[in-house]
Amino acid sequence: MVHKTLTVNNTEGLNIKQSAKIAQALEEFDSKVTIIYGEKVINAKSQINIISACVKPGAEITFQCEGDDEEKALAKIVEIASQGFNG
Repeated sequence: MVHKTLTVNNTEGLNIKQSAKIAQALEEFDSKVTIIYGEKVINAKSQINIISACVKPGAEITFQCEGDDEEKALAKIVEIASQGFNG
């Protein structure tokens, strides 16, 4: 299992556009990917679950990946985060 804590560095937080980007990017990976936001544990491959978490701008969230391609999945998340979750 690998994990990384990232800051949501855009002005919208994780809204419809950003949550779609995350969920779509993770579809290609077999690993289980979750977002930990406060007490919430969210399926990162589900756009609806991400939107429902109401992640605000500036929030710190942890992505946790577990599976055969966990390193690649985490690298993809880091890439998306570096683009403000808009990439």
